[in-house]
Amino acid sequence: MTSPWFAAFIALFAWWFFTGVILLIVRRADAGEAVAHGRNVFLTVPFFALGAALLVISAQELTVLNAYIAFFSVLLIWGWIELSFLSGVITGPELRPCPKHLTGVERFMRAWDTISRHELLLAGTLLAVVVTTSHMPNTVGLWTYLILFTARISAKLNLFFGVPRINTEFVPIPLQHIKSYFHKGSITMAFPIGVTFLSVTAACFAERMYSSEIEATTVGFALLTALATLAAIEHWFMVVPLPDAKLWRWMLPDRTTSRQDQTNEL
Repeated sequence: MTSPWFAAFIALFAWWFFTGVILLIVRRADAGEAVAHGRNVFLTVPFFALGAALLVISAQELTVLNAYIAFFSVLLIWGWIELSFLSGVITGPELRPCPKHLTGVERFMRAWDTISRHELLLAGTLLAVVVTTSHMPNTVGLWTYLILFTARISAKLNLFFGVPRINTEFVPIPLQHIKSYFHKGSITMAFPIGVTFLSVTAACFAERMYSSEIEATTVGFALLTALATLAAIEHWFMVVPLPDAKLWRWMLPDRTTSRQDQTNEL
């Protein structure tokens, strides 16, 4: 557990596993009853609470174990928020597709209205994490959340302003309208800014990891380095034609059995 390579592997596996579980839950709800999405979000609230409790506890002392606990506690918190978004429970007041004639500020404000409540929840949770952990010995959880928050904001801006590749395969039924706000085209300045920031962040964490002589600190920075690197790679998936969807497609139910397709057949 003290090896930085082991910690990096754990971060990679956690990223794949948590993403897969969330996609699986959402895909099964798509094929189920109309209330399935809301029910899933309600039933998983204890995981959010568990993550919050573990984050507070693990922040009290920096040990190898607490570094892992802080990392996974934030994944639980973040995972529940993402589930609430993908399930269409916490999104925004605007649930209609974007009119094709909208451009510029009008289009941006319309896009904001589709996800505003989710973004405010992310920002509010960030504030709570900062207040709870910034003055504590173990800040792995804080930096984990900051990486996820920054990467997600950057990714959404890139999808809005334009990228060559947009994978809409995993967009669930409650969020079908959000695809109208994506723009498939040439990259804008949002892409190099986001990728450069995440890459520099990963490099800084890597430097701190290699220079550290304390096992707990080394593990913590290894987790953060791996996560920041994955965030940068995810951005490149929006540009480079790589079959990233295959990482999870094999474990998901066939979308042809979804409630939307069943309705269309009727």
